[in-house]
Amino acid sequence: MFKICLRFIAKYIWQRPRVFYIMKHMGKIYVLMGKSSSGKDTIYRALLNKIDLSLKKIIPYTTRPIRENEKEGREYHFCDKAALNSLRQEGKVIECRTYNTVHGEWDYFTVDDGQVDLSKDDYLIIGTIEACRKLREYYGKEKIVPIYIEVEDGIRLERALIRERQQARPRYEEMCRRFIADSKDFSPEEIEKAEITAIFENDDVAETVEKVADYIRSSR
Repeated sequence: MFKICLRFIAKYIWQRPRVFYIMKHMGKIYVLMGKSSSGKDTIYRALLNKIDLSLKKIIPYTTRPIRENEKEGREYHFCDKAALNSLRQEGKVIECRTYNTVHGEWDYFTVDDGQVDLSKDDYLIIGTIEACRKLREYYGKEKIVPIYIEVEDGIRLERALIRERQQARPRYEEMCRRFIADSKDFSPEEIEKAEITAIFENDDVAETVEKVADYIRSSR
């Protein structure tokens, strides 16, 4: 009996580091959300640059035209409808949102293309409430952490106008469509329904980045 107990203890001690290793690498996907011109892109880049957070980015896909100052594989993978349909047939599309813009249909989607390995890393992605729901269904609710960035509408509209003016070909109609659509997509009812509790008012970008970073640290 004594020898059996010793063997059990030895086995437990040998396995214990492996258990800690597995627990340490149970990764999560942090989904950063917010209405257009809420500053989420700036916050996203700042969080990725925080070495201690060690967040990996997930590059989403889109069928919309590439914008001024964007680069393939940095903000998005840019493709056409044929490529989207091919990925769908392969069963690799995790979630897809289609918007009827003034310039035609634009798709935004996330693909299971080998970017994510939750046994090793934590990830950061910009998304919508609907995208967050689909990611929860695909990876499991416990793996997805929604973070919502909030800004007063008047400030957002002013920022959006400034940004659009800087484009080589400003699309003011599309800017207005996005602004109006966001009011529905990110309504208080939708936020509550999606069980989003981590909400940060973005009055000061640097301060908001630190608050979000602290939240991510505490959620691990």
